[in-house]
Amino acid sequence: MELAKQIGNNLKEARKFKGLTQKEVSTQLRMTQQQYSRFENGKFELNYSQILFLCNLYEITPNELFNIN
Repeated sequence: MELAKQIGNNLKEARKFKGLTQKEVSTQLRMTQQQYSRFENGKFELNYSQILFLCNLYEITPNELFNIN
């Protein structure tokens, strides 16, 4: 679950850098803010389509999201 927390922190940083709230992002993902919060807290893991959507939204690559050099 450590990886999920690291990815969650990366999501949070990318979201804040783009100036978005959890509510704004969760609405685009068609989920509640509480559900999205669980991704950022490392409680739930993202599926492939969610990863691609968030990378496009935050203008980052999957490698950046997963800290792969």
